[in-house]
Order: sequence, then structure tokens, then C-alpha cells
Amino acid sequence: MEYYAHSRKDCPVEVWQNLNEHLKNVAELAAGFATEFASDAWANNAAWLHDLGKATKAFQSYLMRCNGLDDLEYDADGSISNHASAGAALAREKLGTGGHILAYIIAGHHAGLPDWYSSESDNAALTIRLQEGQHNLEYIRDYTDLILPNIIHSQPPVFARIPENVHLWVRMIFSCLVDADFLDTEAFMQAEQAGQRGAFKLLPELKSVFDIHMNKLADSAQKTPVNDIRQEVLISCRKAVTHASGLFSLTVPTGGGKTLSGMAFALDHAVQHGKKRIIYVIPYTSIIEQTAAILRNIFGNDQVIEHHSNLDSARETQHSQLAAENWDAPIIVTTNVQFFESLYAAKSSRCRKLHNLVNSVVILDEAQLLPPELLTPCVAVMNQLTRHYGVTMVLATATQPSLPGLDIPTEIIPQNLKLYERLKRTEINMPDMTVKTDWTTIAECLKQHCQVLCIVNTRRDCYDLFKLMPEDTIHLSALMCGRHRSAVIRLIRRRLKKKLPLRVISTQLVEAGVDIDFPVVYRALAGLDSIAQGAGRCNREGKLNADGKLGQVHVFIPPKTAPRGLLLKGENTTRELVSLSDFDPDKPQEYARYFNLFYSKVNDTGSQFYDWLVKDANPSLRFQFRTAAANFRLIKDQNQPVIVRYNGSELWIRQVSAIGPTRENMRRLQRYTVNLPVYMVEKMKSEGMLEEIYEGILAQSMPNLYDKKIGLDVFLENLPIEDLIQ
Repeated sequence: MEYYAHSRKDCPVEVWQNLNEHLKNVAELAAGFATEFASDAWANNAAWLHDLGKATKAFQSYLMRCNGLDDLEYDADGSISNHASAGAALAREKLGTGGHILAYIIAGHHAGLPDWYSSESDNAALTIRLQEGQHNLEYIRDYTDLILPNIIHSQPPVFARIPENVHLWVRMIFSCLVDADFLDTEAFMQAEQAGQRGAFKLLPELKSVFDIHMNKLADSAQKTPVNDIRQEVLISCRKAVTHASGLFSLTVPTGGGKTLSGMAFALDHAVQHGKKRIIYVIPYTSIIEQTAAILRNIFGNDQVIEHHSNLDSARETQHSQLAAENWDAPIIVTTNVQFFESLYAAKSSRCRKLHNLVNSVVILDEAQLLPPELLTPCVAVMNQLTRHYGVTMVLATATQPSLPGLDIPTEIIPQNLKLYERLKRTEINMPDMTVKTDWTTIAECLKQHCQVLCIVNTRRDCYDLFKLMPEDTIHLSALMCGRHRSAVIRLIRRRLKKKLPLRVISTQLVEAGVDIDFPVVYRALAGLDSIAQGAGRCNREGKLNADGKLGQVHVFIPPKTAPRGLLLKGENTTRELVSLSDFDPDKPQEYARYFNLFYSKVNDTGSQFYDWLVKDANPSLRFQFRTAAANFRLIKDQNQPVIVRYNGSELWIRQVSAIGPTRENMRRLQRYTVNLPVYMVEKMKSEGMLEEIYEGILAQSMPNLYDKKIGLDVFLENLPIEDLIQ
């Protein structure tokens, strides 16, 4: 009997894809992907078994019905059309322990990696999927006998025999299978779309483009002490490429040229060691546009793929959309959320790209911003990538954290460069820790300066201080949608460049990498790393140094302490450090001392992931993949996105109301959302400020609620609101 994997609409069965052909194609692709981490036999086996259930009469009958055909040959025989579990059951039956591992991968190749056990109402548990698969297996024994000779018996690689390493290894093989399955199915079903993939330049070509750009930049740069130091940083990065693949730190004070020098290291190292791609990981969507724009300007739009929620859909092409699915481009710019959550994901669409992390260079920008409550699983996966998957990872920051449990990185910048001493551009003035300053006093201080930036800890603080400032003051916080914030940051840069009067009140979203340069910065007391990042927006280019001056950073104690949680822990840690007689905020070693003290105050850094993914890895191989994925969230789900009415969003809001959500209209509207606490959203709904434009999709209904200066004015209506961060 002829078995088919996929049909084509309005085409005879003779041109449908043969099941054996599909399994063979996927096996070759998946094994090729997994070769780079010595797991090709495992990916081969998963591929040959993943669609065995399609050989049932139930599934073949399903294909016939979908195409308006009725063939008695495929009458139901008691089998069921769920095709993913039969191969899982056969793997468990024939391959012992190895089959148990493959069962997770095969059973989940569409629905996602399952938990071993779940609640009684959850039929996605592997225990239940195996029962379904065993039922179907009894109807296709003749076909499985034909497939079994393609199975390769192999031991796991040495690193995958250690319990701590198994869960990521399983995801990596899963990724190889899922991507290969998608690609072969696409090649058969959507040949034209498949042809849009690839066509990227190789990294050696991109390195040549980059070198030309950097030479032009050096030739046109003004002869200043800051530019001389940036050149030394660049040279140090280029010299370091001879080091073997592994974990590196790139510790450069803010304004020292870290972005371009880090990319120079990544490209040179990748070419030297045969790496496949460079993945630039950035903590906040609010600053990702800046880095992506720099890289697109150098390499061209088609060579840099952005993958993050804040992406302007107008910049998307089919080519870039396809590359974002599996990260097969040479340069990827993404976020901490996308990167780390994918490494702990269970869904096939999220895991699909993971195998393309293997043998890559990852630049982790502002590494100090990893969430402390997930530090243990983040560090564990960073160690695994660099130890076992050929990843070179660079922790790039001005405030290098001391991450508990992380392998010791190789520092790229030699100590004898003394960057922090030579790049000293600011004087950080710490306050009397016993004296609070009210907002009126702070406002009066800010009014004395022609150009000044004030960074506070919460959206409420930003709002209250802004209301006390002159009319031409600029407000910047996450109460503004992404498109609004980007426009305001561009305005700030223009006014700074023209040396126009400028006062800005902002939350800490301006700190991590936003390229602006004020002569004076005020910073509400916070963690030492935040204070240093705020100082990085002051005299960034060192222009004041030419006149023998330093930028002035004034730290003050705001009327209210930071909200409870990590912000308050950071503030209290800074208080402790300041009380020490030898404290000096200009010394880089203070950051290691700060982070050691800060992490000691965090109650739990993610120990529960050990219970879900490691504790029962040996010998029982019982993993809770979905439970771990559901709990690994860098941004907690206490907030809900609300679509605002700002500068062009009306068209897309009306479209969602009329036809419902589509990929295009929802991508367009991502740049017009503000995240609010769920309790606040409910209150605003009840008062008619928000409306449900489609099931589960909320939009601003009161036209005047979005202010062109402050964004969504949730404080105007005296809502019962606590402090909002950013």
C-alpha cells in the first residue's frame, strides 16, 4: 500500500509526497544539523520515526477526506489519525533508554515537548501519548518493519550522559527534527516560499565589508582622547581572536566603542574558528533599534535579521520573516527574552532555531541585566552552550557582573589599558543616605541647567516630577508606546546635536545602551550598576574633558524608596556599599563587590528548574518540559498589553475590529502597545477607558487618554495604582 505524508490541494494522489520520501529527507536534514554536536544518529532516528503514525489507515483516510476523495481502501480500521505518538511508542519499545529520550522528541514534534506526567485532565503528558501511540502501532507493524533498518544504534555523546546536560541536549535534537520537518514540508507544499530562504553572504564576506567600514570610520574620526581609546579597544578585540572558542568578557566603560569593537571580535573570531553566525542579544526592546540600525548601515538590510517583539513590520520582508523562524542568517539581533526563553521552551516553533546556535558567536550585551530570579537556569545554559555546543559567548558591559556558578570568562581588554581611569568623564556625587529630597526641590535643581537628564525608578515618579517641570521638558517612560518612545529619543538626539536647551525626565529604560550625551545627569538612588549606566549618558563623548571639566552625576534620595523587590534590593545594596570606608564608585572592581552582595540578598535564583529538568534525569528520564517552559519568563505575565491610539494606529485597530487579528495587523500594532498591570486593566475596562476590539485584545477607548507628551495617562484619572517600573 502507498502511504503519503502530505497532499496537494486539487492535485491527484500521484503527485502527493510519499511518506518514505519525507522520512528520508527529514532524516538527512536533521542528521546534518546534529552532526555539529555529535548527535547525528539521534536526529536520524527521531526523523525516521517522527511521522510513523501517518501510515495508519485513519491518517490516510484523513488526507483523502481533506482533498474531497473517498477511497474504500482507506476505510477506518480502529486506528486514530493522531500521527505523532506511534513513533514515540516504537522508540520506547525497541530502543530502551535511548528510545525513552526520543519519545519526548517524536511525540512533541508538532504540539511541543511534553511533560512526563501532568494533571489528570491534561492529555498531553508523555505517559498518555505513549498509550495512544501503542494503540496505533498495532495497526502498522508491516510498515514499521520496513523503517527499522534505518535506525542507527548509538550512545549519547559523553556530555549528554551527565544529568544536568540532558534537557538542553534533548531540545537541541528536537530543534534539528522540527526545523528539518518544517523545511522539507515547505519544500513540497510551498516551493516558491522555500526558494526565498537563504541567499545570505558568508561571514568572511561580511568581515570584509565591516573592515572597510571601520577603516573609513577611523580615517574620518576626529583626533580626540576618547577616539584614541576606542581605537585601542578595537585593537585589543582583534588581537583576542586567537583564543579558543569559549566564554569571554568585554569590559569597556560606557562610550568606549563596545558595540563595534565587540562586533569586530565576533567577526574575526568567527572567521578564524569557522563559526556559522553572530547573534547579538540585547536586554531591552527600547534600545534594540539603535544597535540593529548600526549593523544594518554596515552590512545592509538583507544581512541583518531582527527577531524581537518591537520590530517595525514595515522593515519586514518575506526573506527576513523566514530567517527569523530558524535563525539561518549570518547576523541575528534579538532580545534576552527571545534568546533565553527559547533555550527553555517546549513549543516547536520556539525551539526550531536552537540548533543554529551551535558553533556561533553570541554577544550578550549588558549581561548584568539578567533577571536574578532566573539566574541559576540562565547561567547553567550559558555554561552548556560554551562547553558542549561550540558557542563563543561574549559578556559585554561596562558593569561586569559576578554571576554565581558561571565558568570564568577570558577578559578581552588587557588591564594595562586602564580604561576606567583614562575614560573618566564624570564625577559621581553620592548623597547623604539619611536625607530624602522632595520632587519640588529636584525640579528646582533641574531648572538651573540648560541641558540635563534626570532618571528615576518608576513611571509614577517620572510622571510626578515631569508635572513640576517647565512646558518644554521631555518625558520618557514605558507609558509611551514603542513608536512614541523612538520618536522622542530621536528628538532628544537632534536637540543635543544642535546644543539646544533640553531637560528630560526618564525612567531607567534610557540607561542600557541608549546613545545620548548630557553634560549633567541626576539619578535617583538605585543599584550601583544602574547608577553607573545612568552616568554613561553623561559626557559620553568626553567633550567636556577638552575644557578640563567632567560631567556631573548627582545621585539623590527620592521621596519614596524603590518598590519592593529587586529594585529595593539594589538600592539597599548600594546603601551598604556606600557605608564602607573604601567605597569608590569610579573603580570597576566595585561592581563585582556590588553584585556578590546583591545576589546574596536574592532569596531564590531559580532552583525549581532543577526539580523539573535535572532531578529525575537519571536514571528515570522524567522531565517536565512544559512546566519549566511555562515558568521561565524573563518578563512576568502580571502585565497586559493595551493598544493605544497614537499616530497611525487607528487604521489597524479598525482592521482588527472588522476582520480579527492577522499576522500583519498584529505586527503593526506591536509598536503601539503599552503594558499595564492586570488589576489596572480591569479597573480601566470597568470605567470605559478600554474596550475589547476582538476577543482578548484590548485598546484605548477614551480618545484623550493618550497624551502626546507622557503617553497613556493612567495617573490622570486617579486610578488605584501603585508604582510602575519603567
